[in-house]
Amino acid sequence: LPQLLNVVRGEMSLVGPRPEVRKYVDMYTVEQRKVLAVAPGITDYASIEYADENTILGQARDPDRAYVEQIMPDKIRYNMKYIDNRCLKEYFKIIFLTLMKIVK
Repeated sequence: LPQLLNVVRGEMSLVGPRPEVRKYVDMYTVEQRKVLAVAPGITDYASIEYADENTILGQARDPDRAYVEQIMPDKIRYNMKYIDNRCLKEYFKIIFLTLMKIVK
């Protein structure tokens, strides 16, 4: 709910890359930093694909390493997919997929 207030204030969008923890942003390459050029969002492809991220990290022997080596690169790839194909159709597609994920 607080993030919806951020959307209303124009600080966030409904769809866009989820904000990342600073220590991981500091690890981004120049190419990966492109995700910082768009407004952060409440949902995106990475949020849909990694809805079970806490379970994955909970089962990992080294959660930080699993995040940095496995999850973070995937999330950035999903973020770039949205950024490179950003249009109204993609926006509503992500909202629809998010709602479907919530229902399931």
